[in-house]
Amino acid sequence: MPSTGDDETLLRFPILIGDIGGTNARFSIVLDANSGAGEPIIVQTANYNTIDEAIQAAVLDRSSVRPNSAVLAVAGPVDGDEIELTNCPWVVKPRQMFANLGLSDIVVLNDFEAQALAVVALGEEHMEKIGGGTPEPNAGRVVLGPGTGLGVAGLVHALHHWIPVPGEGGHMDIGPRTPRDFEVFPHIEKLEGRISGEQILCGRGLVNVYRAVARADGKPSPFTTPAEVTGAALAKTDPVAQEALETFVTCLGRTAGDLALVFMSRGGVFLTGGIAQKIVPALKEGNFRAAFEDKAPHSALMRTMPVYVITHPLAALLGLAAYARNPSLFGVQTSGRRWRDEVSHPKA
Repeated sequence: MPSTGDDETLLRFPILIGDIGGTNARFSIVLDANSGAGEPIIVQTANYNTIDEAIQAAVLDRSSVRPNSAVLAVAGPVDGDEIELTNCPWVVKPRQMFANLGLSDIVVLNDFEAQALAVVALGEEHMEKIGGGTPEPNAGRVVLGPGTGLGVAGLVHALHHWIPVPGEGGHMDIGPRTPRDFEVFPHIEKLEGRISGEQILCGRGLVNVYRAVARADGKPSPFTTPAEVTGAALAKTDPVAQEALETFVTCLGRTAGDLALVFMSRGGVFLTGGIAQKIVPALKEGNFRAAFEDKAPHSALMRTMPVYVITHPLAALLGLAAYARNPSLFGVQTSGRRWRDEVSHPKA
């Protein structure tokens, strides 16, 4: 079993940090307690058979620095000694990394825990505000990001610590509300008979919605990638793509509002990832905010809650670096998620 360890036990530098999503993996090295994240290394997960192979080829073979520890954030639930990613065939096996990569201390977090940590680490210069009032400094926050999948995490402040709350909120049910929704939703591809957030609010979900809008009206749907749909929608050259993006933004607003109520997010709601960054103009058009606030009997409360798009391209790495430098500042529970090589760290 993983070592429970002491949550405030410092990791040994240098520390490898990694943000591993379904499509891309981003790595960096934190040299010491006074250093930020080093030069980022970004690889496509499809180009490597395993995470160990990616780290060896893309990071270790290109650097003279040999990390002692690692903090890895992965897109999937962290459970047991073999951690499967939700939208990628990689399996993280920390004990194998001791022998394969020379690491002796490994912490594995959910990728949206890292995004939640980034909310604290980043300044407002790396955020674009989408309405709402002034955030309360130590109030609850929520982070969600449509990407390869839909990531969700909460962030609460207690006992002088920021505590990320990981979960799999991207798999909550999502359903129609308006008459037009009831025309389009029957054509949305289901997953084992249901429509979850990820069937709409991610890259493939946007394409899914685009095809559903086209089928509802008997129109062609030539676009096959999220970039094509987004590009045509923002350029206003294709009405089907425009409606698909509008539906996407509305559903994102509804889901963000639901999560804001769950976490009572007076500290703000934070949208992360490349898709959110690319559709800022659409998010500012009004239907996102209208859907976010349409939560009777609490619409007045919702109008006060600010929403931000995190614009820094490597936000999760900055969050991981902040944690790696000083884990004791954060209430990250590492019991069952920290592995230590007993040869390098013998028991007392």
